[in-house]
Amino acid sequence: MGRATDDIEDLLRRHAPQVLGALVRRYGHFDPAEDSVQEALIAAAEQWPGDGIPDNPRGWLIRVASRRLTDRLRSDEARRRREETAAALTPADAFVAPPPGEGPAGTGPSGLGRAPSEDDTLTLLFLCCHPALSPAAQIALTLRAVGGLTTAEIARAHLVPEATMAQRISRAKRAVRGTQFRQPDARDRDQRLAAVLQVLYLIFNEGYSATAGPDLHRTDLAREAIRLTRAVRRLLPQEGRVTGLLALMVLTEARTPARTGPGGELIPLDEQDRALWDRTAVAEGTALAEEALAQGPAGDYQLQAAISALHDEAERAEDTDWPQILALYDLLVRRSPDPAAALGRAVAVAMVHGPRAGLAEVDALAETAGTAGTSGTAGQRNHRLDAVRAHLLERAGDMAAARTAYRAAADATLSEPEARYLRRRADRLDRPDA
Repeated sequence: MGRATDDIEDLLRRHAPQVLGALVRRYGHFDPAEDSVQEALIAAAEQWPGDGIPDNPRGWLIRVASRRLTDRLRSDEARRRREETAAALTPADAFVAPPPGEGPAGTGPSGLGRAPSEDDTLTLLFLCCHPALSPAAQIALTLRAVGGLTTAEIARAHLVPEATMAQRISRAKRAVRGTQFRQPDARDRDQRLAAVLQVLYLIFNEGYSATAGPDLHRTDLAREAIRLTRAVRRLLPQEGRVTGLLALMVLTEARTPARTGPGGELIPLDEQDRALWDRTAVAEGTALAEEALAQGPAGDYQLQAAISALHDEAERAEDTDWPQILALYDLLVRRSPDPAAALGRAVAVAMVHGPRAGLAEVDALAETAGTAGTSGTAGQRNHRLDAVRAHLLERAGDMAAARTAYRAAADATLSEPEARYLRRRADRLDRPDA
C-alpha cells in the first residue's frame, strides 16, 4: 500500500500543473481554478487507492476539477444575481463546461479546446513568468502553481514569514489576472522563454547553493528546478537553450554528494572526492551538453554546460582542461556581461597564467563593480569577489592579505556554511605551518 500511495502521489504531482494549466486556459480564473484542482487532487488521493488509477488520470483530474470549478462559478453567478439588480448579467451557461465525453465539435472529449497535454505546463510557466512580474514574484508563483510547493515551503526556502510569501503570491496572481492563458506568439516567444529559463536557473541556484541560512544545499528546490526543466525540454526538445540549461543543472547537481563533509562543512571543487560524484548524472549531463551545442549557436547556458562538463570529466582536479575552460569563458563573457561569468573567467585566467594574472582580473572587476554597480547588494558582490581574491592571494603566497580577504568574505556572506568555511581558511593561515 505504501508504494502504491507513493506512486499515486508522484502521479498527482506530475499532472497537477497540466490540469491547472488546462483549466485556467479555458476559464481564465486563476484562484478558483487552483482551488478546484486542489479539490480534484484530494478526491483522487482518497479514491484511487481503493478504486485503482484510471486509464487516463489526467483526463479524470480535469473532469473532476472542471466540475468543481463550474459549480463554484455557478454559485458565484447565482450570488451575484441575488445581490445585483442589473438585468443584463453574464448567463450562467457561459461558464459551464460540457459534461465529460461531450463537447463542441473539434474540441475533444475534455471540452477544453483541445486534448490536454503537457503543453499546459509550458503555458502555465509562461504565465507565471509574465513580464509584469518581478523576478521574485515570478519565482514564487512558479514554485506555487507549477512546482506544487505550498506557500509555507516556499516561504521557508526564501527565509521569509509565510504571511509575507502569501502576500507576494497573491499580488502576483492579481498582476496576471485577466491575462490570456495561451503560449506567446513567435514575436515574443524567445523573450518569454528566456524569462522562464532564467527563473528555473535562479530556483536551481538557490537550491544548489543557498544564498542565506544554515543549509548549503536545498535539495527540494534543486530537484524541482531540474524536474521542471526536464518538462520544458520534453516540450521543446530542439531548443538549445533548454537542453543547455538542463545539462548545466544535471552536471552541477552530480557533484552534490562530495560538496559537504560529515559535519555539513563546505568542500570546494578542487578538494572534493570525485569518486563520490554521480557518474550516471555526469554521463547524462555531458551527452546533453554535446547535444545542446549541436542545436544551434552557442548561448549562455550551452557554454556554461560545456564548462561544467570539462570540470566533471576530469578524474582529478589537476587533470582539468583549464585552457579550454578559459576559451569557453572568453566566449561567454563576450556574450554576456554577467559578473558571475566574469569572476569565473578570472579563476580560469589564474589557473592558466598564474594567480597574479587572475588577481589583476579580480581587481578590474572590483573597480567596475564599484563604479557601475552590479545586481544584488554590495555585500553579495563583495563576498564573491573577496572569496576569489583570498584564494588567489593564498596561491600567490601573500598569506596576510589572503587572511584579510577570507575574513571580509565571511563577514559579507549570508550563508552560514560558506561563512564557516571562509573563517576556517582564514584561521588556517594564522598557523605558522600554513
